[in-house]
Amino acid sequence: MSQPILLITGGSRGIGAATATLAAQQGYEVVINYRYDESAANAIQQSIVAAGGKAHCVQADISEASQVTEMFSLIRKKWGPIQGLVNSAGVLDQQTSFVETTPERWQRIFQTNVFGTMQCCQEAFQDMARSKGGQGGSIVNVSSLASVYGSPNEYVDYAASKGAVDSFSRGFALEVASDGIRVNVVRPGLIYTDMHADGGEAGRVDRIGPNLPLQRGGQPEEVAEAILWLLSNKSSYTTGGFIDVGGGR
Repeated sequence: MSQPILLITGGSRGIGAATATLAAQQGYEVVINYRYDESAANAIQQSIVAAGGKAHCVQADISEASQVTEMFSLIRKKWGPIQGLVNSAGVLDQQTSFVETTPERWQRIFQTNVFGTMQCCQEAFQDMARSKGGQGGSIVNVSSLASVYGSPNEYVDYAASKGAVDSFSRGFALEVASDGIRVNVVRPGLIYTDMHADGGEAGRVDRIGPNLPLQRGGQPEEVAEAILWLLSNKSSYTTGGFIDVGGGR
């Protein structure tokens, strides 16, 4: 029996990388999408293969519609249609108040976090939908608890993009349920990833983590466990749902 093919966008670092590693351990053939860090993607791929798993790397900037189309075409040609999709790719910008941000910044953030996620879901539908000859499938969109609390004075535009992901995921889940496709969302809180450094504060998790109910930041592997549960048949009656992995935040 062939292994189910799972595409993970933003799979070269952080939550995406942890998900790729865990997915391979659980029997998926993993396709690791990366935007620019080829060496990091290759390192994850080589680690998976060394442990006896199957993994591949595909470069594409999901903020570019043509690159998303080309990525899915390449995957279908080389390895076949996907049965699982994790939309983990995401970007943010420097911490600042919203009134200091620009439309160019909003466009850049939404282009990846929202439109890239939406297009990947649209492409995945072509592979998974029973009405298209597919066998069904599972999609997990990685949002953020910022969509709930708004991230004031830090990343209001990023939080807004993740709110859009939440709304889209709910609606899309209801549209495609009859085609055998489940769509769910994981909303991480304060997780130890490089993204905080992208926003200008590498130590953000250490600063805020002790104030959370669980009194610490989370690890990418803890988020990956929730993602893999939603991908798997263990969650076969769950669609349009949300799992918050945020230490009680």
